[in-house]
Amino acid sequence: MATTKHPNLFDPQVYQDFKARFQRIKADSRPLWGTMNAAQMFAHCTEVQEACNGKALKNTPFFLKLFKGFIKKSVLNDKPYPKSSPTHQQYVINSQKDFDAEKERFLASLDAFVRHTGSTEHTLFGKLSPSERSWAIYKHHSHHLEQFGV
Repeated sequence: MATTKHPNLFDPQVYQDFKARFQRIKADSRPLWGTMNAAQMFAHCTEVQEACNGKALKNTPFFLKLFKGFIKKSVLNDKPYPKSSPTHQQYVINSQKDFDAEKERFLASLDAFVRHTGSTEHTLFGKLSPSERSWAIYKHHSHHLEQFGV
């Protein structure tokens, strides 16, 4: 588990600052690494967010379930994600997406995420406390903000 105090997305100022960073990403924004374009990144982040709100992860390979404790610790630790990290197959977005629609869907999902301030059950990680949910999303999304130079 993390040892430092993390930004809390349930704090209105932290949330507004975080959301403003996403507003800086445009349809023609190019990633500094990886293959996703901006629309795909928004679709990917929406899927991750929804899983932290309790949406089931389908077709999770059995072997991943064996390592769920390790995976949860790596998600919640203080180390940044490596560039081009592997991800659950449900989060992989290969198809082309409409930027405006995906950005709108992402922002609506982010709003729903911060309105749900309680614990939730994650398919792979088990129970996530509010602080774990907040840090998991903040850390993940910050990784993608950095990917797009924001």
